[in-house]
Amino acid sequence: MKSKFSRRDFLKLSGLTLGGLAFSPFLPGLTDFDDSFVVRIATAQMPVRKSPTDDSRIELTWYRDDLVHVYEEVTAEEPKHNPVWYRVWGGYLHRGRLHRVKTIFQAPQDISEEGSKRLAEVTVPYTTPYRFSKARGWEPLTPPLYYGSVHWVVATEEGPEMTDYNGPWYKIFDELDSNVAYFVPAIHLKIYSNDIFDPISPEIALEDKMIEVNLTTQRLIAYEYGKSVFETNIASGIRGGGLSGDKGISTTTPNGTFKVLWKQPAKHMGNSYFSIGQQGNLLADVDNYVLPGVPWSTFFTPVGHAFHGTYWHENFGTNMSHGCINMRSEEANWIFRWVQPPHSVDAVSNDRGQGTAVEIHY
Repeated sequence: MKSKFSRRDFLKLSGLTLGGLAFSPFLPGLTDFDDSFVVRIATAQMPVRKSPTDDSRIELTWYRDDLVHVYEEVTAEEPKHNPVWYRVWGGYLHRGRLHRVKTIFQAPQDISEEGSKRLAEVTVPYTTPYRFSKARGWEPLTPPLYYGSVHWVVATEEGPEMTDYNGPWYKIFDELDSNVAYFVPAIHLKIYSNDIFDPISPEIALEDKMIEVNLTTQRLIAYEYGKSVFETNIASGIRGGGLSGDKGISTTTPNGTFKVLWKQPAKHMGNSYFSIGQQGNLLADVDNYVLPGVPWSTFFTPVGHAFHGTYWHENFGTNMSHGCINMRSEEANWIFRWVQPPHSVDAVSNDRGQGTAVEIHY
């Protein structure tokens, strides 16, 4: 495998990539869509109803990772916590287990400095990662990396030879698969600038900030000096949903008083890609067991409960997770930057009990 290439090669490949995007988008199945409003089916299957109600007749069924064009957003009477339905071909889909996506190709960046890494976000509905071994050559991996997931890019290199893509690839090392690199097309990931980590109101003392979560109303409120500065609805753990993870942790979100322990901008939750049976502490979805690139995780218990972004549902206001606090990714980023301890680009922040206070109650 020839993996390294010169700056001249990078510029040549990047120019060919950007110049050919209109003719070779390298995203099978998307060229028929106007991506102004497209959703991905983010669960095993979703029924299309004749009317925007669960009591209506099923007209057809879409399956995981199908991409569906939305014609109109409709607010119905049910369900009360999330009454939004999407009018699609054939009827209506409830938005709860859908993932709104876009297709935004990126200009590849040359990441070549030894030991450097950059945080990046997937900006296409999904992208297939590849791995290389001398015995088997290049192999595609499943599941894909999804829109809105975040990953640490460690290098820009050559990847597999494709008939519809000949541009640079980003090399990624995943925390649960730290001995194996995988590669994705550079046009599919947006490299963040480092201001994505900039703290919010760092001048306010630790004791003057606090997060409150009400598990009954599914609301989160952030306070400064006892006054609300941020409020949103969340999706907490499924009460009485059994045990999850390799340590048998309850899916019920714990209530009590906690402190932020550490933060990770990109977290692999669930099973490893390559190590059969290896699991993270807490799963984040009812039927997904592989969730690489979970964005903006802020941990508040030693066993792994966290506030984090969510790219696999839009069903906030009800119990959805295996114990964590699911949030919209942009809101999880706000919490990540607002709480203490502060985060540095190159390291996991870790004060182990000296962070912002968290109160969770019913």
